[in-house]
Amino acid sequence: MKIFLNWGHMVVLFLIIFLFIIAFYRADFIKVKTYKAEDFGIKTEESALDTDNDGVEDYTDILNGAREFVSKNPKYKSKYYEGGYPTDGYYVCTDVIWYALSKAGYDLKTLLDEDIKNNQSDYDITTIDPNIDFRRVKNIKVFLDKYALKLTLDPTEIEKWQGGDIVTYPNHIAIVSDKRNKEGIPFIIHHDGGLKYEENALEEKTITGHYRFTLHDVNE
Repeated sequence: MKIFLNWGHMVVLFLIIFLFIIAFYRADFIKVKTYKAEDFGIKTEESALDTDNDGVEDYTDILNGAREFVSKNPKYKSKYYEGGYPTDGYYVCTDVIWYALSKAGYDLKTLLDEDIKNNQSDYDITTIDPNIDFRRVKNIKVFLDKYALKLTLDPTEIEKWQGGDIVTYPNHIAIVSDKRNKEGIPFIIHHDGGLKYEENALEEKTITGHYRFTLHDVNE
């Protein structure tokens, strides 16, 4: 018996296959071997701070916060929200950052808003807008350049990369994972609308900044 499919049926079938592939890929059914810092003789750095007093040091809280955020399978869309925070399930890359930091006890929105208000010229902003300023990569990078610990931009210096670090690219930002590839280069946890939230992608874009959230002088 011959089965004939019209264009409508073929489109539906293609979409079903495509969605299945996405679900399959995101669920990590295709396992890729990953490594940890200790596999390369690298000591895992721990923060001296436990800002939210939860018994977990800050770097681990930031890493866990990033994983918690992406575990919700956030949808991607760049939108503007009164009050600043997304309210409809749509997010962008910067939302991973403020969420991860909040799990360590940091309010990135308040920190950025205050610094922009007091040092507007540092940010090259004509009009201050607390509803969006803290969700812009360029603003977060200025803040991190001023107050965070700046580290190497070279991914091959593997001993200088730690889970919970923040990495910036042109128009993108991510949290560094504690998972590493076979060369010891870490994965990143991010949200760019792609198929994977945690992946071996540290080197896929030009790295413009690498930071550890150890703040200094922010209140001075």
